[in-house]
Amino acid sequence: MLISQTPAKLISNKAYPAVQQEGARTAWRAAGVAAHASEPSQPTGSPDRNPLYQNSLMNYLLLAPLSFFAGIIVGLTAIGGASLITPMLIFMFQVPPAVAVSSDVVAATLMKVIGGIKHWQQQTLDPQIVKWLALGSVPGSLTGVGILHLIKYTGAVNLDSLLIRSIGAVTLLVTLSALAQLFLKTFLPKLKLPSPPEFDLKTKFGRLRTVSVGSILGCVVALTSVSSGSMFALVLIAFFRLDSRKLVGTNIAQAAILLIFTSLGHLSLGTVNWSLVLPIWLGTVPGVLVGAKLCKRTPQSALRLVIYTILVMVGWKLVHQA
Repeated sequence: MLISQTPAKLISNKAYPAVQQEGARTAWRAAGVAAHASEPSQPTGSPDRNPLYQNSLMNYLLLAPLSFFAGIIVGLTAIGGASLITPMLIFMFQVPPAVAVSSDVVAATLMKVIGGIKHWQQQTLDPQIVKWLALGSVPGSLTGVGILHLIKYTGAVNLDSLLIRSIGAVTLLVTLSALAQLFLKTFLPKLKLPSPPEFDLKTKFGRLRTVSVGSILGCVVALTSVSSGSMFALVLIAFFRLDSRKLVGTNIAQAAILLIFTSLGHLSLGTVNWSLVLPIWLGTVPGVLVGAKLCKRTPQSALRLVIYTILVMVGWKLVHQA
């Protein structure tokens, strides 16, 4: 009996450390799987899963030069930078739409404020129009930020999906309106269309209509970051008959006031990423200055047609993205 049991015991004693070690490995793997399963899943485009979004150095290396070119386009054509930069952040840098909108709003504020101060010094703006548009756009923008707060904290709607579709729809609306205007001026210059009513700021009704239009567009800007310049430019042309000298200055000045308050609202959302804002500033501010100098030498109609075509494709992709 002793002889027959000894080999079995020896085999068992030799095998036991290997069995014990394999059991420890199995338990360790099981614990790792359980720990990984207990972690909250990261949403698509979050910093933990997106190296471009997480790496500030990469943002500076890529985003600043791209923002510089966007700034040149803004200086050349007066097309809003948000129509270019916000989709760029979403598609190229895989930034969540809520973060892209907030960061772009804050970034655009500095550019508009600098331009507004310059036009104020040159007296190339209409202060009355700026005042009454701002009286509507500022409360409208705060209402838009309030809507974003409500959506974010109730979770009733997918905020990113809503923002993608909203940005795309507004981009398409603005671009198609501008394309129609460009087409009529180029191919049908003598065509006389019914003129929209002019807003007379000397009357209460005119001031009320100005405030109402400002509030609607201010809400749109707060929700999407798009149209702080382009849609307001169409309003200034259609309802105020401003000459070109004061059109740009008035548009930039009202946008500066609007974006200051909109930025404060977006900062309260906690969705502003400064590693995106700073390189956008570094690119757009000098880009706008360069674009303004090149403006007189560049054929505006052809350039606008190319940019509008690109924006139509971007807006279409955004609408069908979500």
